[in-house]
Amino acid sequence: MDDHKLLELWKTTDQKLEACLRFNRQNAEDLTKWKVRSLLASMNPLKLFTLLMGILWVCFVDLLIINTFPYGNPFFLVSAGIQVLLTKFAIGIYLYQLILIYQVDVGEPVINTQEKLARLRSSTLWVARLLFLQLPVWTTFYITADMIKDGGAGFFLVQIPVTFAFLYLAIWLFINIKYEKRDKKWFRLLFSGREWGPVIQSMELLDQVREYRQGAPEVKE
Repeated sequence: MDDHKLLELWKTTDQKLEACLRFNRQNAEDLTKWKVRSLLASMNPLKLFTLLMGILWVCFVDLLIINTFPYGNPFFLVSAGIQVLLTKFAIGIYLYQLILIYQVDVGEPVINTQEKLARLRSSTLWVARLLFLQLPVWTTFYITADMIKDGGAGFFLVQIPVTFAFLYLAIWLFINIKYEKRDKKWFRLLFSGREWGPVIQSMELLDQVREYRQGAPEVKE
């Protein structure tokens, strides 16, 4: 075999190898993006259920507040008002998240999808912060004037430390629930379900796609 034929054979083999590499890389990217879409879709049922339950809950509490407002216990009215207000904010964020998930298009540039996922991650943390702020009011809604009047020192020795402990925990969680704390044991315990896992897995998969693109050798057309 002369040098010319050998060179042509080498060139043909090289072109076939490059085409195979392009095909494999594209398939890997498509499969990864499909996994991202599947992970995000798996969040929809839980978020829809939570949204529906939240709406039913705030409707119930709102009616309760309205119907008992003229003669209701001030501790109950204030506690219920704070609780339902924070829940309404959380419902708004859940609705925003569902819209974000619907808007995610794995066919668009990776950086755009990563931006939407970052907003989804941030809003998930904000929902948790708001819901944990409700902790103190669950220790005050049942207090009545008679309990304060007749409870004596024992009531205050129990009630005040419990309420302040829940208040401290709520404030601490509100301040410390950050993505930078994700490696902490308490953080992993709080964010270990479908509210958090699919978002992080999707971001990691897209990071792999971007790193693969950046590290892949340039292919000749």
